[in-house]
This record gives sequence, structure tokens and C-alpha cells, in this order.
Amino acid sequence: MCVHGGSCSTFAPGHAMHLIQSRLASATPSEWVDAIVASIDDAGAAELSTVADGAALLVWSGAGAADALEVGTPVAVHERYHVLAVGDRWFNVLLG
Repeated sequence: MCVHGGSCSTFAPGHAMHLIQSRLASATPSEWVDAIVASIDDAGAAELSTVADGAALLVWSGAGAADALEVGTPVAVHERYHVLAVGDRWFNVLLG
């Protein structure tokens, strides 16, 4: 559904954010990685470059994360719980 503009009906990586997912990410603050948006494509994927070592991370969200991003935007990624933080907005992302 989310691919067609509707709300996500699944909590799989890249879809709707689950309350437990956000609580777990909040409870493990040392696992967040700072990154900068390097590129964004039309399919909702974004390539990020980590601040610490410049490693590339590819993330996808059907919930509209790409619409909240611009190249050069600082973000944070919680890889274990598949969360992308863009300012005060959190998205469930598929890491690739």
C-alpha cells in the first residue's frame, strides 16, 4: 500500500514504524551512527555517508523518508533497529 501512497500496513524494515521499534532505538543511544545524505533516488532510497569513517549506507523507506531528505542533510541511523532519524522525525528503513 505505501508504495502507492497509502499508509503502510506492515512493520517490516522500510515500512511503518512500530512503537516497540522506536522504544528499543531510544533505549540504546550508543548504537546511533551519524551520517550525511549523499544522494537520493526517485524510488525512495538514499545513500548516506557516515561521519566517523565515510562508509556508505543505503537506506530505503516506503513511508516517505526520502521526501524529508536533501543532499547534505545530517541524519542518524540505528542499524540494529532499522531507524533513520531526520531531525525529530523517525523512519523505519530497510538497510541495503
